[in-house]
Parts: sequence; C-alpha cells; structure tokens
Amino acid sequence: MYYLDPKNDITFKKVFGQHPNVLKSFLNAMLPLPSDGGIAELEYLIPELLPDIPELKLTIVDIRCRDQQGRQFLVEMQMLWADSFEGRVLFNSCKAFSKQIGKGDAYGLLAPVYSLNIVNQSFSGQTNIWYHHYRLGHQSLPERYIRGLEIVSVELPNFIPQNYTARKMTTLWLRFLKEIENQTTMIPAELLEVPEIAQAVDALKTTSYTQAELEQYDRYWDVVRTQKSMLLDAKREGLVEGELKGKIEGKIEGKIEVAKQLKASGFSLADIRRITGLTDQELSKVQS
Repeated sequence: MYYLDPKNDITFKKVFGQHPNVLKSFLNAMLPLPSDGGIAELEYLIPELLPDIPELKLTIVDIRCRDQQGRQFLVEMQMLWADSFEGRVLFNSCKAFSKQIGKGDAYGLLAPVYSLNIVNQSFSGQTNIWYHHYRLGHQSLPERYIRGLEIVSVELPNFIPQNYTARKMTTLWLRFLKEIENQTTMIPAELLEVPEIAQAVDALKTTSYTQAELEQYDRYWDVVRTQKSMLLDAKREGLVEGELKGKIEGKIEGKIEVAKQLKASGFSLADIRRITGLTDQELSKVQS
C-alpha cells in the first residue's frame, strides 16, 4: 500500500477540506485557543474564488471554516517561503475579519479570526524555533492585547519531535505532515492510534484518488519545483548583483580617498582625473 504526501495541495485539501472532524482535531492541536474554548463543531465556508491555476497557488487560502462560536479559521499549506507571505496572510486575515459585518452592524458582532499557516521551508533564521504566534499586543504590557486576529506560522523543517513533548496531539499531527512522504509504505503505529489521524492517513492512500487527481498531484510537484528553481535563480542573481555593486562602490571609494591625498599634496584636478580615472561627478566629492 502506497501513501501520498499530505503537504501536496491535492492531498491537503482532501484530508482537511473534506473531513471536518479531522480538521477540528488538527486545529485544536495547533492553535493557541483558550483552555475552555476548544472547537466543538465546524462548518466549511467557501474560500475565495480564484482561477484553478497551480502557478497562483501562493495566493489561495486552502481551507476556510467557522466554529460554533462564530470564530473563523483560515488554513494554508505552503511549500515555499516568499517575502510577500506575511503581508498576504495579514491581508487575508483582515479581509475575513472585516467581512463579518455589513454597513450599520455593531462591532460587537465581530468574532476572532485565526490564521494557521504550515510552511515547509525554513524562513526565520532561528533553527530552534518552529512555532510563530502573532497577535496585536501592547509594547510594554505583553499580557495586554487586542482580541480579533491571531496568526500562527509553523516552520515545519525546524520541528523535531524529540525536542517537543508539551502537547502530544500537536506532536502527532506535525509528525503526520513531516514524516509521511510520497510513496511512503509504513505508517508509525502511534499515529494510527488516534482515530482522526488514522482517518487522515486513510485519505492518503493512492487508491483514494482518481487518475485525474493523481495527475494533478504530480503536476503540483512540477509547479513547486519550477517555483523553487525560479526563487533560487532570483536569489543567486541578487547576490551576484549585490557583490558586484559592493566591489564597484568599494573601488570608487578607494579612488576618492587616493584623490583626496593627491589633492592635499598639490596635484591639479586634471592630474588627479588622469591618475584615478574618476569622473567629474565623482571628483566633486573630493572638492567638497
């Protein structure tokens, strides 16, 4: 029996977008909900209607739902980190929050919005931190904050189960996402002991997918590889450009320093220009 990777767009939506009890277990394990305010029931909401184009994956909210208290939950699985990611997450969260009420409605009707984002790439530069929780807090009084928006980003590569034993269900769900890969054949027994995770595992069997879905599954990986290559190329070009600019600027600064010394020694501007190769604009820095 073969299993598919749950981080793929197709599998993630099938696992968490079609089984509300599975999603409820996942959110209760991953979100900073009040101890007495766990999710009891969930209903799916229609996500933003965007073109079904894999290249636009970075703009789409995977799953949007609401619980019995009216709280909304936005859930995304991101394979690649982009500089615009945090701004986009904040934009989607604010949009979901503001659209709860219409003109003339009381602000008291606004319910909290939680954004959960699983990122399969390191982005913080802190290898020992994997859970990032953001909310509108007081600068001097950390315990004081404005309720309404809470954003959680999970840096999946940084999560090491052996280093985290605080919450069993959180650990098991993250192991589900991290340890099951494409063509996995063996599932850890401890994952199957949890009914909701066992149901999620069952939804990853290749036999659960049509041929068209499997082709879309493969196409998604192709898109991810292409995007990753483009991001690496852009980064590489940026580094080369930055290094070249630094060398040029450093070279010019060195010439200006020589020019200043020549001027102090009585050389004419014409001689300084001939010796250093500086332009008139650059030589103006020597005269100032």
